[in-house]
Amino acid sequence: MRTAIFFDREGWREGAVALDDGGRMLLRDEPDPADLPRLDGVIVGGFTDHHVHLQLVEHELLAASRLGRVVDLGGNPGALSVLAEGAPATRVEYAGAFLTPTGGYPSDREWAPAGSVREIENVASSMAHAATAVAEMAEAGASCIKVASNRTAGPVFDDIVLRAIVEAASAVGLPVVAHAEGRGEAQRVARLGVATLAHAPFTERLDDDEIAEQAASVSWISTLAIHGGADLHVALDNVRRFQAAGGRVLYGTDMGNGPTPVDLNALEIAALRDAGLDAPALLRALAPGDPRDPASVLLLLPHRDADPTRARRLTAADLES
Repeated sequence: MRTAIFFDREGWREGAVALDDGGRMLLRDEPDPADLPRLDGVIVGGFTDHHVHLQLVEHELLAASRLGRVVDLGGNPGALSVLAEGAPATRVEYAGAFLTPTGGYPSDREWAPAGSVREIENVASSMAHAATAVAEMAEAGASCIKVASNRTAGPVFDDIVLRAIVEAASAVGLPVVAHAEGRGEAQRVARLGVATLAHAPFTERLDDDEIAEQAASVSWISTLAIHGGADLHVALDNVRRFQAAGGRVLYGTDMGNGPTPVDLNALEIAALRDAGLDAPALLRALAPGDPRDPASVLLLLPHRDADPTRARRLTAADLES
């Protein structure tokens, strides 16, 4: 057993970590016994990637990663349910299929797996169909609903249908995450009740009043490292001002969009630092799990303000050295 400093998702606390009879490492929240040696480093729970696509990557690699939780934002709900059941080391949550208008993004994309897109006719009379699609995802085990609102790549839901989706999701206790792309889309979906933007806005610079409105109503999943050039410049500027305005930034990589690692992404961490997130803000964005949970992945950091990319899994050898 070793005493240790750990992050309980709100602040740093004192505890003790030990191996149980089954060889699992368990962290207990208890006073510091003076006669025990101290662990060299601090403990956090496994990090969260809030935007992944597990059907597009070697998802088996999650078992050795530093991710304790991932949220799949667009895939076949049946396949994702199977993946979630077979990933004991990493908690897998998912939205199920993209909800999109007939012919909308990403219905025409070759990368979209079969069953990963649920098209809904974009007319006011489709409100019942929208509720049915939400119910289907909820019954498949979804923890959120994903809406595609990409005006640059095809039709988007009109206000009436999108509002119906948000209301149907709210009725079953699920937040709505939107891929908002194209001029005015980030503001529109926020106004209609979407809880989270799947990507920090990158197609236009929001003015300071719009940033303040966003900070008060929605959270942003970063996905900065998938961009380059002007899109990256715009996204970084938006995130920098959103963070300064008190907005909630969530770490997410769009894993599967290009050659992304099935683990913590150093490029995304670097981009978040470029956007002004200091060590505490970065840790909040990574949303580490509670290390006192027996099912939690335990990570070891050199010290409280260490770069998260320096985290590694805590091992039994750390308690013996």
